[in-house]
Amino acid sequence: MPTTGQERAITANRQTSWAFADAFVCEDEALLWARERARETGLSSVSPGTGAALRMLAASVDAKAVAEIGTGTGVSGIHLLHGMRPDGVLTTVDPEPERQQFAREAFRAAGFAGNRARFIPGRALEVLPRLADGGYDLVFCDGDRAEYPDYLAESLRLLRPGGLVCFEGVFAEGRTVDSAAQPAEVLALRDLLRTVRESGELVASLLPLGDGLLCAVRR
Repeated sequence: MPTTGQERAITANRQTSWAFADAFVCEDEALLWARERARETGLSSVSPGTGAALRMLAASVDAKAVAEIGTGTGVSGIHLLHGMRPDGVLTTVDPEPERQQFAREAFRAAGFAGNRARFIPGRALEVLPRLADGGYDLVFCDGDRAEYPDYLAESLRLLRPGGLVCFEGVFAEGRTVDSAAQPAEVLALRDLLRTVRESGELVASLLPLGDGLLCAVRR
């Protein structure tokens, strides 16, 4: 994507501000446990600031039904569940069932009843077509970056009007705006950003949280 004069290098002050935004969030023992399991298994988790944003966004749409692509060890799921309605259900998809077992334990430790989450093992693009049209208030995508454009198409089908879709990791550690040759997953992120920005069906914002959180409301 072309850069503009408004896009400047990250300064030390900005890095300090982002660190402060993460430190502002108080995470409980269940979240810290889930983060440690992620580190042990070589997974990256959403930053505390990103998690807090997901919690707030789920609350802002009074979410009762949320779909999550990429369960991980449950860090993002805990934040989403805290923001959802008390009777809300999180449907979370991941190709690795053992990760979902960690998430089950983390959700239980966070105090959520077993019926608050529905775990579906499998590849997202095989599972999502089986989910109900217009049945979700929020879709959070943290799966295979190369599949993000396809996740967007599925998310638009899944979301009710006024629902939110969020994509984690769209900065790709700075590679998204790097003019050097990039792998397919970064090209897919650029395609996603372009599509969302140009869509008349979406009201979007790119939030500088964690490794970049792209959020859009379906009109």
